Amino acid sequence: MTLIIALILFIYVLTIGHLIYGFDKIHTYKSSDTKPKTHFAIIVPFRNESANLPQLLESFKNLNYPKTLFEIILVDDFSEDDSVKLIYNWRMKNGEFHTTLLENLRISNSPKKDAITRAIPIIKNEWVITTDADCVVPENWLLTLDNYVMNHDVSMIVGSVSYECKKSFLHHFQQLDLISLQGATMGSFGIELGFMCNGANFCYTKSLFQELNGFAGNNKMASGDDVFLLQKAVQSHPGKVHYLKSKSNIVTTKPMNSWKSLFHQRARWASKTGSYQSLFGKDLAVIVFVGNLGIVLGFGFWVSAWLPWHNFAIFFLIKFIFDFVLLNKTNSFLTKKRIRFLILSSLLYPFFCVSVALFSLFGKYEWKGRRF
Repeated sequence: MTLIIALILFIYVLTIGHLIYGFDKIHTYKSSDTKPKTHFAIIVPFRNESANLPQLLESFKNLNYPKTLFEIILVDDFSEDDSVKLIYNWRMKNGEFHTTLLENLRISNSPKKDAITRAIPIIKNEWVITTDADCVVPENWLLTLDNYVMNHDVSMIVGSVSYECKKSFLHHFQQLDLISLQGATMGSFGIELGFMCNGANFCYTKSLFQELNGFAGNNKMASGDDVFLLQKAVQSHPGKVHYLKSKSNIVTTKPMNSWKSLFHQRARWASKTGSYQSLFGKDLAVIVFVGNLGIVLGFGFWVSAWLPWHNFAIFFLIKFIFDFVLLNKTNSFLTKKRIRFLILSSLLYPFFCVSVALFSLFGKYEWKGRRF
């Protein structure tokens, strides 16, 4: 048993080491001083987001970018709160912004994919950006994207996402989880095997979306409006899909406020893994799952006295060190704050990861008041 766990750990640390190498290969982008030219359409699907929309709209209002060069399209997925009323009021007070409010048209099992598909035909601009209603965008968000577009032959741009955490363990546990995902995203692009992105900061051309036939082929999955489109683009135009590593392009979002909500959110994210087109993405998911499962089993064997405690301690320590290197590098880029509850989160995470993965295979999750 010790040899099996050691082999699992060996494969795991080699993989994480490869991602660390890839992370360092993605250099931080420094914008040049050029006049903005790119026209953008910002698409925001939402459902029951009256508590979050004011902050998002305020961040749009504060964008350091010519108002004539971007439009805002908000797609309501049958909200039952005051979200629509709030947007009408905001639009009345801020007439200088080109703002469109649409009602979603459900044609698939994915409300978010339907919302983006609903918005695409009416946009007047070539570049599309998606974000979420519970996000806040930085003031130079569009300016940085415009600069990158003008200096690169690119059709799709993946951006960074971070949480705005309070002091609770729950929030910082989520931040650590998100940091691991962001680190894996950057690392995979660094080794030219990009497979993952976050729809809260995702940019692509309208023509590419249409060429790829949008979300066709994965409409049965409720989640994946971002990664499936990315993987289709990487498959057809690998050289035109880039990761933009810039501190002025980091979108912040809010963590879940309960363990149940977090569990269901992560189960939703994990449920799409089996449908990945990316072989590397599938392999990485299996390696991460098995690596964490090895720690869970090792703990069980130690408690049952089938594995010496020092063997388990060595396995955990080696995994912890490699994880920490990637986490620390990513955290240093994403936020100025230090990692909190690192040891406790690292002890809990293997059990959380394994539980989410198994539940995503057999259970049903809740999202925005719906069950999938």
